[in-house]
Amino acid sequence: MTAVLVLNADLGPLHRVTLKHAIRMLCRRVAEIHDAEPDRLIGTYPMPKVVRLVAYVVTRWRHSRGPAWSRPGVLARDGERCAYCDKKASTIDHVLPRSRGGENSWLNTVAACGRCNQRKGDRTPAEAGMPLRTSPQVPSWAQFTVR
Repeated sequence: MTAVLVLNADLGPLHRVTLKHAIRMLCRRVAEIHDAEPDRLIGTYPMPKVVRLVAYVVTRWRHSRGPAWSRPGVLARDGERCAYCDKKASTIDHVLPRSRGGENSWLNTVAACGRCNQRKGDRTPAEAGMPLRTSPQVPSWAQFTVR
């Protein structure tokens, strides 16, 4: 099922929902279609790509800190590309291994392919001779809502 972008009433991006959820929002009249697929209908509604909320939703908490760390979030932040070889990533790697006190955080984890993750093992990138192609960063909310 395709994802539908949800915009706040001021056109700021909020999050993505499933197509089924977007149709329910339209039926409940809490959202309107902002952009739709041309010539494709779901019942009486055009197939939405972007919906806009009718009433503004306050989201101050989103501006105070970034999104919470998660494995799927790390993969999404890095575009599912390995931080060591730039191939398709299937897992995450801790820059400072957890066995050495490394934490699950945005600044200590990167996306990695299984081969590079196995090769690096319980070492730092410098010890393994595997420099990072990009430095890990804390993502913004916009990185996850606009793809």
